[in-house]
Amino acid sequence: MRGKEEGTIDSELVVKKAANGDQEAFRLLVEEYKQLVFSICLNIVQDSFEAENLAQETFLQVYRSLPQYQFKGFKTWLSRIAINKAIDYKRRARSRLEREIRSFENIEEIIDDGMSVQEMIDRREEIRILKACMQKIPEPYMRVLKKSYEEGKSCKEIAVEENISPRTVETRLYRGRKILREYFQEMNKT
Repeated sequence: MRGKEEGTIDSELVVKKAANGDQEAFRLLVEEYKQLVFSICLNIVQDSFEAENLAQETFLQVYRSLPQYQFKGFKTWLSRIAINKAIDYKRRARSRLEREIRSFENIEEIIDDGMSVQEMIDRREEIRILKACMQKIPEPYMRVLKKSYEEGKSCKEIAVEENISPRTVETRLYRGRKILREYFQEMNKT
């Protein structure tokens, strides 16, 4: 299945085999093009973790769409799918971020009326620091944290809304909490 140049594959032949259900052929395509797809996604989203997720989503889309492939340049077709995935991600992320920032502005409603004046002052300061920390957290982590804690959604519900796997949601929650904790501790020292 190797092409004329050493180290490259005859893509069209391998694509035909993969389109007919050959798992090994699809694995070869992934191996051959994974760096290209990752680079495209990274160039657009500027986040290696998200670029990795988008590369996986790209190959899933390719796998599902292989039967419709027209055999008019696999590399170009694959690149277009990766670009579209990354651009769609950026578009969704931007609009979500704007909505989430507006909703975090209402966090002061959490303060309980039964607190002493000093407790309220301390609580307001913690909330101010928390808001500042949330502004620093990368957008994908902020989004899942908000959906989990403010909206009380499960990992499965978030995964469906975000169009990602529940495992990715769990990873983002873990990393988001870790980043938030680090920022909060750092800012609370000052």
